[in-house]
Amino acid sequence: MNLSSFYIVKVIKEAIVTITSRERLRQVLSTRLYLNALYLILNTAVMSLLGFLFWIVVARLYTEAEVGFSTAIISIINLLALLSLLGLNFTLIRCLPQSEKPQQLINTCFTLSGIISLVVAGIFLAGLDFWSPALSFVKENMIFSSAFVIFTLLWSVSTVVDAAFVATRKAEFVLSKNTTFSLIKIPLPILFILFFHTFDVVASWGVALGAALAVSLFLFLPKAQSSYRLIPALKLSLIRGMWQYSGGNYLANLLSAAPGLILPLIVVNLIGAEQNAYFYIAWMVAGLLFAIPSGGATSLFVEGSHFENEFRQNVAKSVKFTFLLLVPATIVVILAGKWLLLAFGQSYSANALHLLQILAFSSLPLGINRIYTSILRVTDRVKELIAIWGLIAIGTLLASYLIMPDTGIIGIGYAWLGAQVAVAIYILSARRLTATI
Repeated sequence: MNLSSFYIVKVIKEAIVTITSRERLRQVLSTRLYLNALYLILNTAVMSLLGFLFWIVVARLYTEAEVGFSTAIISIINLLALLSLLGLNFTLIRCLPQSEKPQQLINTCFTLSGIISLVVAGIFLAGLDFWSPALSFVKENMIFSSAFVIFTLLWSVSTVVDAAFVATRKAEFVLSKNTTFSLIKIPLPILFILFFHTFDVVASWGVALGAALAVSLFLFLPKAQSSYRLIPALKLSLIRGMWQYSGGNYLANLLSAAPGLILPLIVVNLIGAEQNAYFYIAWMVAGLLFAIPSGGATSLFVEGSHFENEFRQNVAKSVKFTFLLLVPATIVVILAGKWLLLAFGQSYSANALHLLQILAFSSLPLGINRIYTSILRVTDRVKELIAIWGLIAIGTLLASYLIMPDTGIIGIGYAWLGAQVAVAIYILSARRLTATI
C-alpha cells in the first residue's frame, strides 16, 4: 500500500471516530471551513430532496416521454448558462475577498454574464434543428422560445449570485435562495398542466427560479455584501488581470459539468425520451452523493482564497470532512437505492437501479478528484485542472456514445466510473494529494 492509499484509509478511520464523538462533531461545526461546506452540501441535499418531490409530482402527472423532453430542455438551459459565465463565478470567489470595489465587481459579473447568456441562447435556438431535432418544437412556438432565452439568462445570473454568497463566506444564503426556488416550483406543474403540456414543467422550473433570484438580489445579497445595490455595470478593468485565470477555470468547470448536461441530450436522441427520464432520475439521486465532495472542495477553495497561509491544514481537514460524510452516505444509497427510486414509480426502480448503484460507488474516487482540483485552483495550476476534467468529460461522453446503443443507460455508469477511477489513480499513485498536505 503506497503513502496516498494509506492516508486515505487513515482518514476514513478518523471519520468513523469523529461520527461517534459528540465533542469532535462540535469542533467540526465551529470551523468555518466545515460550516460553509455543510451549508453547500445541505443546499444540494435540500434541492435534491425537494427536487425529488417536484419530479415525483411531474412523474405522476406526465408521461415518461414528456418527462424526458422536459429534463433535456432544462439540461440545455443549464449548459447554455454555464457557457455564458466565462469563469466569472470563479473570478468572483478568487477576487472578491481582496477587491476594493466589491459592489462594482459583483454587478459587472452579473451584467457580463447576462448579456452573453442572451447571445448564446439565441444562437442555440437558431440552430436547434441541427443541435437537437427532437426539441424543434421549442423553436416553433414563440412563447416557448422566449421563455427558453429568459430562463437561460436567469440561471446564468443565479449562478453568479451563488458565487457571491460563497465568496463572502455566507454559504447559508445559497441554501436560503435555493430552498426558496425548490419550494416554489413544486406546486406549479399542477397549476400549469392545462396550458403547455411538455413545456409547463420547464415553465414551473423557470418561474420559481425568477422568484428566488429576485428575493436573493434584493434581500439576501445586501446582507452578505454590506450596502450592496443592484445597478447594471460593466467595469471590465476590475477583472482584466484575471482573464487567463477565469478562462482556464471556465473551461475546466465547463468540462466538469459537461457529462451531466450533455448526456441527457445524447440519451434522448440515441435511445429515446423514456430512457432519458430513467437516466436523469438516477443521476439526480446520485447528485446527493456528488454534493458532498463538491461542497467540501468549494469550501476549501474559498478558505484557500482567504487564508493561503493555512492552506495545508485546510486541505487535510477537507479530506477528513469529505470522507466522514461520503463513506456512510454511499453505503446507504447503494443499499436503499431501490426504495429511493420507487418513489418515482415502479418503472424508474426497474430501469435505473443498477445505474444508480454504479454512480453511487463512483462518488468515492470523485471525492479524491474534487479535493485535488480545488488544490489546483488555489495554486493557479490551471493547465493540469483542465487536463483532468477534460479526460473525465471526453472519456465519459465518448465511451457513453459508443456503448449506449448496446448497453443502454447503464453504459453511462461504467463510462463515468472508469473516468473517475483513472484520474484518482493518477492523483494517488504520484502522491500528489499527500504532497500538498
